[in-house]
Amino acid sequence: MWDQRVANGLAFLRRRLTGDYDVDEFGFDPDLTDQVFQPVLRLLYEKYFRVEVLGAEHIPAEGGALIVANHAGTLPLDALMLSVAVHDEHPAHRHLRLLAADLALRMPILSELGRKYGMTLACNPDAERLMNSGELVGVFPEGYKGLGKGYAQRYKLQRFGRGGFVAAALRTRTPIIPAAIVGSEEIYPMIADVKPVARVAGTPYFPVTPTFPLLGPLGLLPLPSKWLIAFGEPIDTTAYAADADDPIMVFNLADQVRETIQENLHELLERRPDPFV
Repeated sequence: MWDQRVANGLAFLRRRLTGDYDVDEFGFDPDLTDQVFQPVLRLLYEKYFRVEVLGAEHIPAEGGALIVANHAGTLPLDALMLSVAVHDEHPAHRHLRLLAADLALRMPILSELGRKYGMTLACNPDAERLMNSGELVGVFPEGYKGLGKGYAQRYKLQRFGRGGFVAAALRTRTPIIPAAIVGSEEIYPMIADVKPVARVAGTPYFPVTPTFPLLGPLGLLPLPSKWLIAFGEPIDTTAYAADADDPIMVFNLADQVRETIQENLHELLERRPDPFV
């Protein structure tokens, strides 16, 4: 096993030095993702959060699809764990192309790493281009409203906005797959949001948790909660493709996706009575 790892590592270094690797138009580097990012994230996924996945068979083996998930946890670790679940729990080992807010893609170093990992701006044109090219796309319609909500509101979905993700799926005739994530709400339990500090820092919120900022940098260590991720049955959008510009249809379908995710969250919480066991 170790001989194989050494051989793979040397082969990876050779490809990087010779430039024998591909990067797509969005900056996605699959070789770097598979050899560097995924192994690191897999340690969190398997050993720290002990993620269990249900319904991976609902992820298509090929072709475009839109995976819609709840968002929480102060920092977007749920997006990264979802991408590992898609890659590792399905036989096709597909990459999930995450849609990120503009703030995440403006941060030095992190934005470059995010692009290489497959992230792109959360806008309809980019999402449609990815789905039209047969990619799996991950979107979190709650955005910062979900990430920055207080612990008292845990597992209560926030509004999904205008449902732009639905319109993108309708225009590209790609299925929508609801995904429910349990576990992210406990990693950084937000007990307060210091808005004056957030305004100065230029961030959507400034969290106060039981460990941050009290413990300083040590408070950034996430708590080892137990995670469950469930993929629901795909919603076929082909019958609604002609209504992509109908705001009522788009809103109703977005609300249907939201209700499905909320129901699945309740079911997962019943399966996981203790958040840390």
